[in-house]
Amino acid sequence: MTKKSLRIDILTLFPDFFKGPLSTSLIAKAVNKEILNIEIHNIREAGTGKHKQVDDRPFGGGPGMVLKPDVLAAALKNVVRKEGGKNAAEKKPYVILLDPAGTLFNQEAARALSQKRWLVLICGHYEGVDERFKEFFVDLEISIGDYILGGGEPAALVVTDAISRLVPGFLGKEESTIFESFSKVKLAEKEVLLLDYPVYTRPESLSGRKVPKVLLSGNHEEIKKWRLAASIEKTKKRRPDLLREQ
Repeated sequence: MTKKSLRIDILTLFPDFFKGPLSTSLIAKAVNKEILNIEIHNIREAGTGKHKQVDDRPFGGGPGMVLKPDVLAAALKNVVRKEGGKNAAEKKPYVILLDPAGTLFNQEAARALSQKRWLVLICGHYEGVDERFKEFFVDLEISIGDYILGGGEPAALVVTDAISRLVPGFLGKEESTIFESFSKVKLAEKEVLLLDYPVYTRPESLSGRKVPKVLLSGNHEEIKKWRLAASIEKTKKRRPDLLREQ
């Protein structure tokens, strides 16, 4: 782990799920530049018995299977041991469980997590994760929305992408992450969240619809004012709930 890099370890029952998304685009470039260090780990390697069992029936009855706490604990400890070596006790990761009952993920959470040095994302699956594992090992449970996925893998990709782009050096230009949707802006002595302003490129005219003149003026102060006003108007129409004080 380099001094300025962010390490993300993902524990999953389906490691092949991540091969394509994490080997393309900006994430792959950031890994090559050692801005990010992302490793995928197969939970089943810590499974018990001849068949590497990772789940079992829930006590009290009911549908589905529950991920075993001893298996998850062993998988997590293996990652910590591998990363920390002899100094594993001094290098504690921030452990996140992707779970539909978790705290709703947003830009503020992404920014806070991007400041960490080492994250472990655990992909829930089946009927859920034994509650004792959560109590003993999990620092934060995250949900990416009020709907149910087949497993935590898609959510882990969303969280990884959102966090990674906020790590210094990932986008190249720091301002790329300042003026964008869900960033806090101070308006009338209160902080609110705004959607990003509308953007335009060539051609200047399309089917009779022209680019706003102010964007062609070269007057950066006026362009800044227009963009703020456009952001406020867009937020009022699409997400008025964001204009409440944060």
